[in-house]
Amino acid sequence: MAFFHNPQARQPFLRIPVALTLLLAALIAAHALRVFGPAWLSNAILTNCALVPARYDPAWLAAHAVDAGSWIEQALPFVGYAFVHANWEHLGLNCIWLLPFGTAVARRLGPTLFLLLFLICAIAGAALHIAVYWGSESPVIGASAAVSGMMGAAFRMMLTEPGEALAPLLSRRILIWSVVWLGMNLVAGVLGLGTDQRVQIVAWEAHMGGYFAGLLLIGPLDALRRRHNAPTAA
Repeated sequence: MAFFHNPQARQPFLRIPVALTLLLAALIAAHALRVFGPAWLSNAILTNCALVPARYDPAWLAAHAVDAGSWIEQALPFVGYAFVHANWEHLGLNCIWLLPFGTAVARRLGPTLFLLLFLICAIAGAALHIAVYWGSESPVIGASAAVSGMMGAAFRMMLTEPGEALAPLLSRRILIWSVVWLGMNLVAGVLGLGTDQRVQIVAWEAHMGGYFAGLLLIGPLDALRRRHNAPTAA
């Protein structure tokens, strides 16, 4: 009976992986740099990192005589916007959501694939937002699209039946949770929660782009992780 009292079998509720700790530190450091740095630095971060759909519309660029910049300058916002937040509350909310879902994904995939998935989900959210709001001048900031991707990936890991590595994409469990998440984001979008005339911090289309990227990509990334960790014959 001593087996049932083995202290080594007891795990803490939330043990933050190193990769997630570094990611959270980067998000906090980026916001602190913008808030506490000089005004020119804050403006430069917003100008270069915020996601503005209009900068990818040739017609808008020509009409306003604006140079789109180098390919690096055009690519940077697809990831950079995830590291820019409106205020400490915005940052804190994203970090709180990232903690449980990011912990589950980081433990499963390991640091490299976890960070890769985070960035891909941010890019997917950015791409969908640009497609929906083609030519819009309103910038979008925040890590919520990437955090939504962690949620989608974690759902497939957590909502499993015995014998399943991941919950099937079209399983009833995943479909129900996806509809619930979509509904929550639609309500936020209709009510305009987290938006104003200058910047959008809640862009539900970006959330869904990140969410579905996480939902889809956790499968191949988990398979890649298992192949990499599989023992090889001597």
